[in-house]
Amino acid sequence: MLVAVIVALGIGSLVLDRVAKVRAATISAPRFEVDPMWPKPLPNHWLVGNVIGVSVDSNDHIWIVHRGQALERMETYAAQNPPASECCSPAPPVLEFDEAGNLIGHWGGPGEGYDWPETNHGITLDYKGNVWIGGNGRAQPGAAAAGGAAGRGTRGAAAGGDDGVAQPARGGGAAPYHDNMILKFTQSGKFLMQIGKPNASKGSNDVENVKGAAKLFIDPKTNELIVADGYGNHRVIVFDAETGKYKRHWGAYGHKPDDAPLGRYNPADPPAQQFRNPVHCAELSNDGLLYVCDRPNDRIQIFKPDGTFVKEIFIAKNTLGDGSAWDIAFSKDPKQTYIYLADGANEKVYIIQRDTMEILTSFGDGGRQPGEFYAVHSIATDSKGNIFTTETYRGQRIQKFLYKGMAAVTKKDQGVVWPKK
Repeated sequence: MLVAVIVALGIGSLVLDRVAKVRAATISAPRFEVDPMWPKPLPNHWLVGNVIGVSVDSNDHIWIVHRGQALERMETYAAQNPPASECCSPAPPVLEFDEAGNLIGHWGGPGEGYDWPETNHGITLDYKGNVWIGGNGRAQPGAAAAGGAAGRGTRGAAAGGDDGVAQPARGGGAAPYHDNMILKFTQSGKFLMQIGKPNASKGSNDVENVKGAAKLFIDPKTNELIVADGYGNHRVIVFDAETGKYKRHWGAYGHKPDDAPLGRYNPADPPAQQFRNPVHCAELSNDGLLYVCDRPNDRIQIFKPDGTFVKEIFIAKNTLGDGSAWDIAFSKDPKQTYIYLADGANEKVYIIQRDTMEILTSFGDGGRQPGEFYAVHSIATDSKGNIFTTETYRGQRIQKFLYKGMAAVTKKDQGVVWPKK
C-alpha cells in the first residue's frame, strides 16, 4: 500500500507539473531585448546625473530630464573654475534623442520669467508637442543644490527615499518644499506658463500650488493637466492645460486628501486610506481610466477622470524601502492591452495584463550592465512598442528595450533580457 501511495503521488506531481507548463505555454506577453548600444555617447564631455523623467513625442523622439547637480565632484572637473581636467561637465537638464540614439536637442535651467525647480522631476510631451516639467526640491537651510549630501545622489534620509533628495520617514512630508510649481515650454525651450510659486504651498488642499509634483499627464480629449502631486502633497490634482486654472483634486480612494502623518508602511496593516509620499505617477488610458502610482504603499489605484475610485492592485506588497509602484507606461496597441510597471526597489519592469491586472512576467535585475537596473525610475513607450527606462540615484542613465513581438511566458522573472544575436 505504501509503495502504491508513493507511486500515485509521483504520478500526480508529474501531471500537475505538466498542466502548469501547458498553461504557461498558452500565456503570451510582449517580449523585449535590451539595446546595449543605445543611446550614443554624448558630445562635449557631457554627463547626466539622476535621470528623473522620460517621454516620447509624436515623432518618436525620446526626451529626458536629469539633475546635473547629482554628479560627483570628480565627474565635473571640467566645469570647475579653473577647470581641474578636460573631463567632464553636466549636460543641460533637458535632452532630446532621435530613435537611433543621437542627441538632437538640449536646453533647460534657470531663465527669465519662470522658476526652474531646485530638483526637476518628470518630463511630459503633450499631444500638442509642449514640454511639461515638475520638481520636488525642498527648501532646507544650508542644502547645497537642493538636497545637501543627498542631492549628490545618495538615498534619502530614511526608508522611502526621494530620488536623490533627502526625505523624512516613509509617509512623512511635513518639511517645507521649494518646488511648488509646474512649468510648460515649447520643444525649443521657450517658456509658456507656470502654475504655482516657490515656497508657497499650503498643503494637499491648496488649489493654487503643487508641492513636489512627480509626474504629469495631459488628456487630449479635455486638454486637462493631471498631476501626481506627489512628494509633499498626497493627491492627484487637475488643471486646465491652456490657462492653468484649477479644476479638481482628490486623495486615495477619492477621499479628500489629508496631510496627517501615516507612519511607516507595514504590509500587514490594513490598506492606508490616504496616499503616502510620493504619489509618483498618474497615467490616463485611452478608455478613460486613470492609473495612479501610490509608490510607498506598493499599489496602483485606478480612478475615473473625475476622481471616482474604481479599484486598487497591490504590487510586491512586502516591498519596503522605496516601494514598488514607481511609474507605468501602456503598450501601443489601440486597446493598450498591457501595462509596463517600473519597480525601482526590486529592480525590474513588470508586464501586466491591463484588464485583469495580472502580472504575466517581468524583466530586469539589479546591476550596472545593460539590461540591469539601479533604481529604475521612469518608463515610456514609442510608437513601435519599444520601452525606454531611466534610472535615478547612482544609476544615472537611460536604456532602450527593443520590442520583439509576442512570446509564450516561460518564466515569471526573466532576469536580464540580453540580445539573442
